[in-house]
Amino acid sequence: MKLNELSPPKRSRRPRKRLGRGVGSGWGKTAGRGTKGYNCRSGGGVRPGYEGGQMPIQRRLPKRGFTNIFRKNFAIVNIRDLVRIKEKLGRESGDVIDEAALVRAGLVKGKRDGVKLLGQGEMTYPLTIRVNKVSKGAREKIEAAGGTIEILGD
Repeated sequence: MKLNELSPPKRSRRPRKRLGRGVGSGWGKTAGRGTKGYNCRSGGGVRPGYEGGQMPIQRRLPKRGFTNIFRKNFAIVNIRDLVRIKEKLGRESGDVIDEAALVRAGLVKGKRDGVKLLGQGEMTYPLTIRVNKVSKGAREKIEAAGGTIEILGD
């Protein structure tokens, strides 16, 4: 058996109904759309959510929640990701890792308001890291390995 010899079982695939193809087909002339009116026209039909003039459900239900327009969106990076950068880019101990290096390594993508370093993973060599925010656990691990952290201003 070859791929080009495969086919579905007989009569398991019904051909699609071809509308408007003559009176003999049973679906000719108006093609099941009825006679005249908005729904028989091409492009006709009510928009999604329209309920015939009744107040639509999305307007009957109460609004919930709050969106803070001043919210800052930080890229999250863990210590284990920094270890992966070292392996990937072959960096020397004591190197500086900043947002540009994280973008080059593919750890930070898209438009962000900064980078926050979190403490998952273990650090065994010193690094200088420049980020906008850092967790207490991450700071302790970096400094225990002999590295330094520089917090960038907004």
